[in-house]
Amino acid sequence: MIWFVLSALGAAGLGAVLVGTLISRRAENRMLEERLGIDTASPKERRTREERPAPLTEALDRALVKRGIGADLATQLARADLKLTVAEFVAVIVILVLSVGVVTYLWRQDVIITTAACLMAFFAPRAYVGVRRGQRLKAFNDQLGDTLNLLVNSIRAGYSILQAMRTVSEEMSPPISSEFGRVVQEVQLGISLEEALAHMLRRVPSDDLDMVVTAMNIQREVGGNLAEILDSISFTVRERIRIKGEIRTLTAQSRLSGYMVAAVPIILAGIIYLMNPEFIGILFEHTCGHMMIGAAVLGIVAGFLVMRKVVDIDI
Repeated sequence: MIWFVLSALGAAGLGAVLVGTLISRRAENRMLEERLGIDTASPKERRTREERPAPLTEALDRALVKRGIGADLATQLARADLKLTVAEFVAVIVILVLSVGVVTYLWRQDVIITTAACLMAFFAPRAYVGVRRGQRLKAFNDQLGDTLNLLVNSIRAGYSILQAMRTVSEEMSPPISSEFGRVVQEVQLGISLEEALAHMLRRVPSDDLDMVVTAMNIQREVGGNLAEILDSISFTVRERIRIKGEIRTLTAQSRLSGYMVAAVPIILAGIIYLMNPEFIGILFEHTCGHMMIGAAVLGIVAGFLVMRKVVDIDI
């Protein structure tokens, strides 16, 4: 009976993954008009969309986005370049938590292990979004120096700033090509260049990009040689990237030590609990044990934050 239930859950999980993949691909085609608040689909695509109503999903998405947490989650999804709406992402979390909770309880029939597994399943998607957002931001910053050089050369060759951005979208690789391509597309759809650049800066919260956008906006208002300005900014960006790389190399051991200090106690406690539940289970049965667990968690979090703050050097 248990194996039948596990097989059913596995099939349901596989179906959820397939449905999520289809939703992701379908959302990718309409993500631009949803974020711009306009409809860029062809008449055929609009007819297909009208034949496929999803009032519950749309209502849930609107309700979540209106809340502070939902709006922040929508921003994080955009920064991670995940083609999912807030409602779809919340649905993924709910399905993952329920599936992991049921499978874990049928496997161990232990409330503590099931609770821990559900908490991990709850925070895992947000952690994935954070990791993907950080990787995308780092890749964007690493490409920004070469992109500025390409912009400078294009402007000196007689291109306008919009034509230079189009060249970036065609010559560079993602993520910077997709972001500049989106700026060009937004301008073609009637949005001003300043507003399109502000949208890109909201999607990519980079200090270097902020400096570039500010320089472009000032140049459009007061005039000046944009190529020379971007050339100077390019040198500054390259130096910052070089210094950050050196600092990252010098602080690699300290950062790894911080992760190890935070992870080893948790992993060790989990292994001991799986091997001998009664040995660790005593801590959950008495008030003194609860206080010891709280003190341990507080110490782990405080130590991890302190070590991260020490190695977090702002350039």
